[in-house]
Amino acid sequence: MNIHLCPHSDMTHFPLEEVGCLLRQKAKELIVPRWQQLRDEDIQLKAPGEWVTAVDREVEEELTFGLCRLIPGATVIGEEQCATKPQLLDGLGEGIVWLLDPVDGTRNLVDGTGPVSVMVALLKEGETLASWMLNPLTDVMCRAVKGAGAWVDSRRVAIDTHAIPKGQGIVRKRFLPEAVKAALESAAGNFVLQPGSNCAGDDYPGMVLEDHEFALYWRALPWDHAPGALFISEAGGVVARLDGTPYQPGQQMKGLLAARSQAIWNTVRSLLPDVCLPT
Repeated sequence: MNIHLCPHSDMTHFPLEEVGCLLRQKAKELIVPRWQQLRDEDIQLKAPGEWVTAVDREVEEELTFGLCRLIPGATVIGEEQCATKPQLLDGLGEGIVWLLDPVDGTRNLVDGTGPVSVMVALLKEGETLASWMLNPLTDVMCRAVKGAGAWVDSRRVAIDTHAIPKGQGIVRKRFLPEAVKAALESAAGNFVLQPGSNCAGDDYPGMVLEDHEFALYWRALPWDHAPGALFISEAGGVVARLDGTPYQPGQQMKGLLAARSQAIWNTVRSLLPDVCLPT
């Protein structure tokens, strides 16, 4: 499958299959052999509650090299790069960009519990054109192409619009303002709220596969959400900021709500206070 990138450049088409092959290769080389084999010296605390491992760094380095070879001249913006150079995100909306999360769910990797995901999004002028989410432990690949659908391995997937709502959703409470937490607690009787898997690369596909119907995040770092947001959108769901504007990875505002339908999105949003809207 090819995607048209830029009609006035030398790279008019790009073979998307090569990205999936690259992710699978590096996952087998660098993640699978060290699953539940990390040493203390492989693990560091990079910020309060935020972990990084030697595996994160090695996967990011190898994928950065590989992705640069696939599209010469493109920029690669990785999570671990941004940990030391946050100004890299200023270029997210310029030109062709690979957005990379080498190991989504690092806490799960440290604990040896899973799930984890290797996530990549391809952006042009800030718009997500394609995305990949690979579970290295099961080798299941979720991918999406703007305007061409969402896929789990070779199977195209779409949200079942006739499914009976179960009222199940994921809420990541760690960064939520107290007013939002209080509103959710008051509305708890309307939903079965779950904390999620601590891995966006697992939570987003779960919405398409009917495990849950929505997910609310407050801190929405682009490498965590750009891949899954495109996957949800191409499967027929909705991902938007809390003021209703469509999600774009370069936006700096807090709050992101994904849902299996616009109706579910509207219902959940109606329960949240306006304090969560950007000023």
